Amino acid sequence: MVEAPDLAASFRKDGRIRAGAGGVVSRYHARESPSFGFRLKKGEYAEAIGRSRGGRTSKIHALADNCGRPAAFALTPGNIADISMALPLMTDVEPPQRLLADKAYNADRFRNWLIRQNIKPVIPSTASRRTPYPLDRTAYKRRNVIERLFCKLKNWRRIATRYDRHAQNYLSAIALVAVIVEWIE
Repeated sequence: MVEAPDLAASFRKDGRIRAGAGGVVSRYHARESPSFGFRLKKGEYAEAIGRSRGGRTSKIHALADNCGRPAAFALTPGNIADISMALPLMTDVEPPQRLLADKAYNADRFRNWLIRQNIKPVIPSTASRRTPYPLDRTAYKRRNVIERLFCKLKNWRRIATRYDRHAQNYLSAIALVAVIVEWIE
């Protein structure tokens, strides 16, 4: 019997692959290889730019109070699901009496978290749900408040087209525009 090769021998202590280890390498230099995913890279994802069918996009997540004033903002790449930022945004603000959201936030885990926090979820069920949750339609009509907030923000060309390269600058511009919009009205 032949002894199996030691797979860890081809890796350095810092995690990089040794040159010439493992046979044919499609790259000319040992350092020119794709990352193994355990180091954070600089690039589009770090600057909240994601690839989707529409191209390279960013997504603004926001919470607003009942008057349409912004309470919290978050920025993610465009290919990230809306519900992934729901809990971080909700923990940043004082708990409201109810949360109005669209079908993208229809998940049992999120609904149960809202109920544990004594927040009434006003979220329509998706068509694929076998037993839909009851919906307070009169309260859900107020969801246009957040849509109007986004329309006010997108009236500013800098926000609508994302001129800023860095996510921190773009998020700062969103906050500044939100303050100006609420100050004007």
